[in-house]
Amino acid sequence: MAQLFFRYGAMNSGKTIEILKVAHNYEEQDKSVIIMTSGLDDRDEVGYVSSRIGLKRKAYPIFEEDDLLAKVKELDPNAACVLVDEAQFLSKHHVLELTRVVDELNIPVMTFGLKNDFRNELFEGSKYLLLYADKIEEMKTICWFCNKKAIMNLRVNDGKPVYDGKQIEIGGNESYYPVCRKHYVAPPTDTNNIIK
Repeated sequence: MAQLFFRYGAMNSGKTIEILKVAHNYEEQDKSVIIMTSGLDDRDEVGYVSSRIGLKRKAYPIFEEDDLLAKVKELDPNAACVLVDEAQFLSKHHVLELTRVVDELNIPVMTFGLKNDFRNELFEGSKYLLLYADKIEEMKTICWFCNKKAIMNLRVNDGKPVYDGKQIEIGGNESYYPVCRKHYVAPPTDTNNIIK
């Protein structure tokens, strides 16, 4: 039975590298996969999944107007798996279309993304994946400033924490840190742990 999976974690929890690993495992067995990612993510290039450790792979970019059920039927209705990176940027209709990929095409869909934004609000895609996913799993990483589990994402600008602003601002380690609750509220500012 195919299922819809949502694997979430703070920044730097290895979500993209996991997608690349899962794709490799399927393809090593001559099974086809469809890899998708948000068309909003232009850190590397639009239409690529890129991990911080340097691995990169072409993916179908998802835009607001896309119908993901129709796109999967067009790309490969017999795919063994659909993998979606940056799933937090999905719209409600995208999540519902992915449920139809699972339920009507019997193709497992694995989505990966952030749960909450820098203000600790749910992203739209994450909210609906939490509601509709058959299986939900947290991917863990440690706080940038201590050894506790990171559960939040701290946005920084010119070395200072940012708690207000537009929800979506694409960036990597120069803009966001995975942090524990304590260091989200009070990030260190001493010279040994200063925000870079």
